[in-house]
Amino acid sequence: MRAEPQAASYRPDTPIETLADWIGDAVEPAPFPETQLRFRNDAHAASVGLASLTDEEWLRHFGRFEPLEGNLSRPLALRYHGHQFRVYNPEIGDGRGFLFAQLRDDAGRLLDLGTKGSGQTPWSRDGDGRLTLKGAVREILATEMLEALGVYTSKTFSVVETGEKLWRGDEPSPTRSAVMTRLSHGHIRIGTFQRLLALDERAHMEQLVDYCLAQFPGPPPPEDAPGREEPAVRLMHLVVERLADLAASWMVAGFVHGVLNTDNMNISGESFDYGPWRFLPHWDPAFTAAYFDHQGLYAFGRQPEALHWNCGQFAVALRLVADAPPLIAAMERFGPLYMEAIGRRWCWRLGIAPRDEEANARLVAASEKALRETGMAPDAFFFAHRGGREAQGELAEALHGFQAVASDHPYWRDDTPQSMLIEEVEAIWSAIAEHDDWQPLEHKVAALRRMGEAHGAPPSPAGHAMRGEDVD
Repeated sequence: MRAEPQAASYRPDTPIETLADWIGDAVEPAPFPETQLRFRNDAHAASVGLASLTDEEWLRHFGRFEPLEGNLSRPLALRYHGHQFRVYNPEIGDGRGFLFAQLRDDAGRLLDLGTKGSGQTPWSRDGDGRLTLKGAVREILATEMLEALGVYTSKTFSVVETGEKLWRGDEPSPTRSAVMTRLSHGHIRIGTFQRLLALDERAHMEQLVDYCLAQFPGPPPPEDAPGREEPAVRLMHLVVERLADLAASWMVAGFVHGVLNTDNMNISGESFDYGPWRFLPHWDPAFTAAYFDHQGLYAFGRQPEALHWNCGQFAVALRLVADAPPLIAAMERFGPLYMEAIGRRWCWRLGIAPRDEEANARLVAASEKALRETGMAPDAFFFAHRGGREAQGELAEALHGFQAVASDHPYWRDDTPQSMLIEEVEAIWSAIAEHDDWQPLEHKVAALRRMGEAHGAPPSPAGHAMRGEDVD
């Protein structure tokens, strides 16, 4: 069984304030005409001591954004730059969100409560700073599905409907509005470092490196890694490890993020900020999620390449405080780390114990061939072959010698697996939009959490020791 969040007391802690004079801008939340609670994640609220809030208290903090006791007195809209579809943009930052609070969970880890749709900031440009209710519902579904499939993801913490009518060019308008709060282990992005490079702020870069090492710790680099004692090199190794595992986790989940810009890459290694995401209806490396990704830059099969490229941009930024060769040496680990993570996570989802990397790689190759030839959706494939059952031909040969991991969870006796194809997403939204019927969403969230219980916790890579694992 996976480790569920454990109840903890409320422990505010705001180390971001040591960086506040240059990393963000103090802002005010939008004054919404209404605040109607639509979703509260009590499982994760318990882990930060907030599950005991009444609904009215919840709305005060996550609809009107009154400060939590002992926490940030004013929200911070964070500053960053970023490559957007490989084009550098220095005019971005938190345009419709802010960092609302920081606190410690039951394991002592620092967590951020950040928003989406909370109003305009200095970085909104021509945007209204708002979020559609449909966008918030889609983020609930994305994060719940990904968490159940072992992806290291931010959590949708709260959704509050705000009573405004929004106009959007890519969906029927006017549409309902919402403000969302997400829980994550940080909002420091590769783009945060890129901004400091562009402004030649060496002292701030060193300060940010130290902050990330302190708040998102992990194991040291390999013994033979050049420059392994330098802070920036240590951080580079951790980010490479984390993003290699993140890329693998998306591939095994059959997930297409859609927008893998450097400002969407979290130093903590978390997947976050879900816009035009999709899950694969069938195994197709060319499948894209964003209708505006005309060149297929962030297609399903190119996601590892995209994250590797983003790691390269991180290395370029760190050149402000470190020499190139040790950063390049860290970059060169991405490919082997990714292949190791693919094998480990593929076996986990199939419900078998991994073997050596060569055997794991043969299994992945045989599985991909079977997926292409049968046209099965990844969800159906992994469910049908759980523990090696029903495998035939080359797949059966590749599975020979692997041992099934015992699991008697009743989910594995269901007729069909849970999935998250776009047709179901639209049906869940239609029930809300047309009849204000939230039951399909509630039932889906419950079903996904049950699936997560059946899968259990994924094997964790070394770079993610900040999740609570021991650090040497």
